[in-house]
Amino acid sequence: MRIRRCAVLWLEPREVARFELETLLAGGTGVVSAMHWFAHAPQLPAAIEVDAGEVSLLGELSPTDWVEAASLRERYGAARLRALLRAGLVVAKGKRWAEQRDADGALRAQHWHGLAAQWHADSRWQGVDAAREVADEGLDTAEGLRARHGAPPPEAHACVPPSQRLALPEPATTALGELLDRRATCRNFDAARDLPLATMAGLLARVFGARGRVRAAQDFDVLKKTSPSGGALHPVEAYLIARRVEGLAPGLYHYHAGEHALEPLPSPPDLDAFARTAVAGQYWFADAHVLVVLAPRFARNFWKYRNHAKAYRVVIMDAGHLSQTLYLCATELGLGAFVTAAINETDIERAFGLTGYVDGPLAVCGFGFRADDMATSEFDPGHRVWAREDR
Repeated sequence: MRIRRCAVLWLEPREVARFELETLLAGGTGVVSAMHWFAHAPQLPAAIEVDAGEVSLLGELSPTDWVEAASLRERYGAARLRALLRAGLVVAKGKRWAEQRDADGALRAQHWHGLAAQWHADSRWQGVDAAREVADEGLDTAEGLRARHGAPPPEAHACVPPSQRLALPEPATTALGELLDRRATCRNFDAARDLPLATMAGLLARVFGARGRVRAAQDFDVLKKTSPSGGALHPVEAYLIARRVEGLAPGLYHYHAGEHALEPLPSPPDLDAFARTAVAGQYWFADAHVLVVLAPRFARNFWKYRNHAKAYRVVIMDAGHLSQTLYLCATELGLGAFVTAAINETDIERAFGLTGYVDGPLAVCGFGFRADDMATSEFDPGHRVWAREDR
């Protein structure tokens, strides 16, 4: 049998604590710590604890070269090798281990940089209610944050004394400047109103739609969009949770940028509950008329920037550009908008049929009509959205 190591592997030495009554009765704390090894691979659902022998075995294997398993089986034992094969940390040729080999092959086909792939995998959430956790910790207010963490770093950074600063002319008043001043995260959506379909369609077209197309080479088309993208590749896809849009059934959709069309997808039985899960319990965002999952097709970017240390950073920037464009377009239409990275990626992937390392979510943004009253606090220091007395 010929084997090799999985494409990406991170071995973590982790301190694990356990309670021992005997230690407590002997006058100690009762807590005993020991070091354990955990193996991480981006295509696996969770880290796997491994022993020192398994660590050594993994350390001998190449992620590219196939070798015969016989000598490793003799030195480390058949049970260890079989456990690593079952886990997918070691892959083998042959039908028996096809599932693990195919999963590793799917990751390889994306051309991830190894550390970026593992960070992306390990930073995903499932079933987290971040809003409740923050509230339980008393960190959902500015006063609570200040009491727990002390004063934050200054709001404006200074490199020289005030006397050495060079004052600049004030900018002229323009329509764009006014629009930027009105841009503020919305946490109060009007649940009693439906958004016109034409309004939603126009916003999707301006933010995510193709404004032009160029044939760069054979089988290589490039789209022009309103936001910049690394290599002009535009890998970020828009998946919608449509909740209150006139003439559109509530449910899940994919926006086809080239055709300016929606592609209906199977929807969960309780769309409202899924919306709240998607944004990790942030009910003020879940109330938006339309939520948009920003999920890159990583292979679209990594096709050019293969195994590149900067490629994942560029994809994150792409998502940020899109969210800012959405903010401005929504603000111009008199709508509220938001973006959040506090999301349950695994739950979103399951609902939309995505695979984390292939087309995994990075953020969720959304838009809709603002409510008349502020039930949840919003940050609007310039008072361009809410009057001072509303706050």
